[in-house]
Amino acid sequence: MSHGGSKPYIEKKIDENTFLREFSVNIKDKDLEWHRDAEDREIEVMSGKNWKFQYDNCLPVIIKSGDKISIKKNEWHRIIKGDTNLKLTVHK
Repeated sequence: MSHGGSKPYIEKKIDENTFLREFSVNIKDKDLEWHRDAEDREIEVMSGKNWKFQYDNCLPVIIKSGDKISIKKNEWHRIIKGDTNLKLTVHK
């Protein structure tokens, strides 16, 4: 697994379009900033306790194992730190 420059997670490539990402519970809140992605993606939550996901102009919602989140290209969003490491599968 590698840290991608200033990315706030470690990522492992599964195949051409699928990645495992892990966000540490020790990450600083300021490192989880609002951002947009260059392509549509589907996120599946593998594990993590009390993490939240927030779309622009929406209230944050708690995400849990099994949740699926669709993010459109250039859609502003962020995650908010929880109580354990957050593990996601990202399909680009």
